[in-house]
Amino acid sequence: MLDVGQLLWVSVRPLIRLLITAGFGFAITKADIFPPVAARGAGQIALNITLPSLMFSKILPAFNSDNISALGPLVFVAILYEVIGIVMAWIIKQFFWVPHRFRHGIIVAGGWANYGDIPTSVIMSLTATAPFNGTSDQNLAVAYCSAFIFVFLITLFPCGAHRWIAMDFTGPEVTDEEAREAMRLKRKRILQATLHPLSLLSIGKLRSHHDLESVNELDEKSVTQKEQEPPHLLGGKNIAPVVEGLDEDRLRSGKHVSFYPDDATTVFGGPSQVHSPAHTEFVPSRFASPAPTVVHDDTQNAEADAQLTADAPATTTLPTVASPVPSLTRTRRLRSQFATFLRSVLSPPSLAILIAFPLALIQPLKALFVPVDNSPIPNAPDGQPPLAFIMDAAQFIGAASVPLGLICLGSAMARLRMPKGGLEGWARLPVGAIGTLAVGKVLLMPVLGVLICQGLTNAGVIAKDDNVLRFVCIFFSCLPTATTQILLTQVYSGTGTAEHLSVFLIPQYILMFISMVVLTAYSLNLIF
Repeated sequence: MLDVGQLLWVSVRPLIRLLITAGFGFAITKADIFPPVAARGAGQIALNITLPSLMFSKILPAFNSDNISALGPLVFVAILYEVIGIVMAWIIKQFFWVPHRFRHGIIVAGGWANYGDIPTSVIMSLTATAPFNGTSDQNLAVAYCSAFIFVFLITLFPCGAHRWIAMDFTGPEVTDEEAREAMRLKRKRILQATLHPLSLLSIGKLRSHHDLESVNELDEKSVTQKEQEPPHLLGGKNIAPVVEGLDEDRLRSGKHVSFYPDDATTVFGGPSQVHSPAHTEFVPSRFASPAPTVVHDDTQNAEADAQLTADAPATTTLPTVASPVPSLTRTRRLRSQFATFLRSVLSPPSLAILIAFPLALIQPLKALFVPVDNSPIPNAPDGQPPLAFIMDAAQFIGAASVPLGLICLGSAMARLRMPKGGLEGWARLPVGAIGTLAVGKVLLMPVLGVLICQGLTNAGVIAKDDNVLRFVCIFFSCLPTATTQILLTQVYSGTGTAEHLSVFLIPQYILMFISMVVLTAYSLNLIF
């Protein structure tokens, strides 16, 4: 058992390393020596090379037939945390006004946390030393983290949660004053209905033409109409919202990648004419993700819903033609959706995880990469397994994943825009929603995480003697909103900005350091 001083030091030390590394990214961005194009390149390297290498090199030696059962609780806890976050954000939305162009984004902000560089960095540092068992526990911890990352990728992209962000930028514009007034009327109706249940019969008479709910209904209809457009008009396999009039030379340029941990900058290679978000068109495009924090290279649906993409064909305005036969459209749409799902699942991070698990569980295959007792596979001349050089390369490359991700995270934080005008600037913002989401996400969720994990441990779902599993499940409850959402918002906005999201992230990342230290100290004391 560690004393209080030791617990605090063990809990703070990983955050010091995190701050120093992210601080370098912040500093070089502010000094204008780490431009968006460089951050984009770093994000591509993190997604396509370093993160898959890290996952492969940690999962293969860590998992075996004895501990593979831990995968079920990990996936269950990851999904449960997302569901709780979504419900929490929805409740906040019912009682506090939210900017119209963030009315669905707040749901994503509540449900999808930063499952990339931050937890990987802290957990790797903690499990490498006492009270854990050094390298073996460190490998196992990163392997457990991969389950959370995999759930993040699958639910946000193939399952379509990112479309909530796109829905924010459809329909007519609504000013902040109108949104405030709509929420005031809504609270008034709720209060009257609570105090006088019979007043429910006359709720309709209290509605105002400023009511935000009416606007939301129009937006939903707009999205539905876009989904009915013929898929073949969208051309190409990658669909994303772009601003009409973008320079064609830029559109011919190469590949995009979007994530391991996250970023905050969208790179536009040339001048463009910015149109109203309400008129954003869905056409083939390419967008780059500068920072890794669980980012994902995702090709998109043939529906008019835009998604994060990898290539950029030429942009053209969609022509207006008669709709094809509905059954044919439906068949093409389903085929395109299935193809998109497969491409998303087979992105480099997901593919590395899917390959590593079978190799880890099939002993003859595992023996090709790492030493295994009573292995039937003959060793190479140096006494190592025949394919040990692949593991060496994966470990060497994967070691760059976390530092690179943290540098890009610091760069993303440096690009966030603070409200102008000091306190007066903040007063014009949805302070109630911002503060409640920050408290709920970073302070309340850890409490729920401890209760949930202890309940699952007592119920036998989480093995009581698997200290690494218990710690990882608890730790992932204290993470702030993923900065990947900044990139997605910039893409879908059609203007390259994410002004509303930035002010929701800043308080969360400030509170994170306090919450993370307290939760780490408490969980170590609880487990050991």
